Amino acid sequence: MSVDSWSLWQEESREIALVCDAQGVITWADGRAERHVCARPGVSLSTLAVQGTEEKAMRLLQRGLEDAVRNWELSLVCKGRPTTVSFCARPDGEGRVLLLGHIMPDGIGSVVEQLNGTLNEIVTLNREIMRQSRQLEQQRDELSRTNRELDESNRGVVTLHGEIEEKSENLRRANEIKGRVLAHASHELRTPLHSILGLSQLLLDGADGPLNEEQEKQIRFIRTSAEELSQIVNDVLELSSAEAGKVALRAERFTVADFFSAMRGMLRPLVPAGGPVELVFELPEGDFELDTDQGKVAQVLRNLISNALKFTEKGRILCTGIRRGDDVTFTVADTGIGIAPEHFDKIFEEFGQVENHLQRKFKGTGLGLALSRRLAEMLGGSLGVDSEVGQGSTFTLTIPAQHPEVREIAALASRPLDPTRSPVLIVEDDRKTMFVYEKYLSLAGFQVVPARTTDEARKLLGAVRPAAIVLDIMLEGESSWDFLAEVKQGAQTREIPVLVVTVTNKEQRARALGADEFWLKPVDQEALLRKLKGIARPGATTKVLVIDDDERARYLMRKLLSKTPYQLLEARGGPEGVDIAQRLRPDVIFLDFQLRDAVAFDVLDDLKADPRTRAIPVVIVTSAILDASERERLAAETEAILSKESLSRELAIHRIRDALQKAGLGAASSTE
Repeated sequence: MSVDSWSLWQEESREIALVCDAQGVITWADGRAERHVCARPGVSLSTLAVQGTEEKAMRLLQRGLEDAVRNWELSLVCKGRPTTVSFCARPDGEGRVLLLGHIMPDGIGSVVEQLNGTLNEIVTLNREIMRQSRQLEQQRDELSRTNRELDESNRGVVTLHGEIEEKSENLRRANEIKGRVLAHASHELRTPLHSILGLSQLLLDGADGPLNEEQEKQIRFIRTSAEELSQIVNDVLELSSAEAGKVALRAERFTVADFFSAMRGMLRPLVPAGGPVELVFELPEGDFELDTDQGKVAQVLRNLISNALKFTEKGRILCTGIRRGDDVTFTVADTGIGIAPEHFDKIFEEFGQVENHLQRKFKGTGLGLALSRRLAEMLGGSLGVDSEVGQGSTFTLTIPAQHPEVREIAALASRPLDPTRSPVLIVEDDRKTMFVYEKYLSLAGFQVVPARTTDEARKLLGAVRPAAIVLDIMLEGESSWDFLAEVKQGAQTREIPVLVVTVTNKEQRARALGADEFWLKPVDQEALLRKLKGIARPGATTKVLVIDDDERARYLMRKLLSKTPYQLLEARGGPEGVDIAQRLRPDVIFLDFQLRDAVAFDVLDDLKADPRTRAIPVVIVTSAILDASERERLAAETEAILSKESLSRELAIHRIRDALQKAGLGAASSTE
């Protein structure tokens, strides 16, 4: 090393050397010690230490006199600021201490503090990790225990599900038996009762000779007992029918004024003129219309008024009707004996009666109010009571002015005809069945045109020519045989296919009258759709959707399919094409493989994901060169792959026909 290099190293080096005596006085110091920490002979080392660290400096000297010391840090004042020096010390054998020190770089103290802080954070974090690890272990144990419990519960649920299914099957069988018993009970119970009533009346009329007073009295007892029994049978059968869902809705339009007038005439014999009880029907200020089952409303009010007459010895019975918004409220208020609040629920129970002197006077079944509440619910409303003992009772029937079923059917019927869908006239009086038809026929591309009666069906046939008619022969209150005969004999309607669907096995008669198909309810969905597609397709326009972002390609397809029976729909991109397919349901789709906003696979995935477009045949038209994997996937998901260079009018038509044939839709007749 040259002299200049040695001098430079000495100048830059941060190493220092000192010698101190036993009292800590510096006896020798090298030049760097004097330069860096102002250490000179005769100066005590403790006087160089930062205030407060003098004792630490003296401990270093004391240990250094006894043994070697390493890495002992002291803070010395140099040029007015503290400087950290790391010392090594050892005795020199003559009662002095040799100190070799290394001056630490500026900021080392803060670095150490940061390091200590970081270490503390690491320790804290490690403790937190250990704590969380213990928690996770506990949660794992709890989860394992919960899984075992769930597994046991699942086995229990499976067992319970089996029991529920078994009970459900038993209930279904019981309900079927109840329905059969109900169907037979009407005839088996009412027929002999009607015979008793009729024969007793003949005897009372003296048809076979006059009766003496005692005989007439006995016959009247027989007739009265038969009338009571007939009323019991009627109430039981009507309540059972309502519970079994056998009571059909017969909605009609009527005004409250006409309704009250009919009710007044019907009940006049029960309220003699000048008697102790007056029956008043109070008309509203403005007459209004209802569209619901008038017979059931009348039945409820008759029951309420009959009860009021039984339990009102004198005073007045007031019947009112008020419309509030979409609802109508009928009230029957009397001035009778009243009902205690604790009996409000009991009177609506089957056979529920409140004991009183008038109850013993008038025999009854206790079914009238139970049946009335059930009928109120069938009308979409409710029946309630407000009463006070000795002050009379007020029964309130609240129902929609338009029955919910009527509203739903009206909404269905009021929809404008969609020119892209084949209309199917459904003649059916059961709302649930009607909406089943609506659900799966709409998904298959048909539009349901509903009719609840044959009169409605005749009106609709005057305005709409349906692709097919689905006809229930056994409508409530009428049969449809005459309507079927009219359709098949009419010059304008005989070609319309008619599918008879009913619960009565009269296939021979239906086919004799011209029915194209006959099924027993419940109709099989797939069979109905297959038949409708087969008979409704002829005469319908076949729609072809072209999805291509090239205007020239779309123009070419327009020219190729001009003067053919096919209706062309166009889309300039993938999302637009999928939207048109979902809305207009084309019969065939021609799809360009490479679009600007999508590739064919994206469009195919969207089409296959929607049940409305899943079954539409797709023909790929492309000018791109497809690799083996692309061609293989397209072959599996589409009907054909055509090159744009080889596309011609004949080839396009053949591919449309092939796709329609594979889809089971046939092909429209060509006129080219």
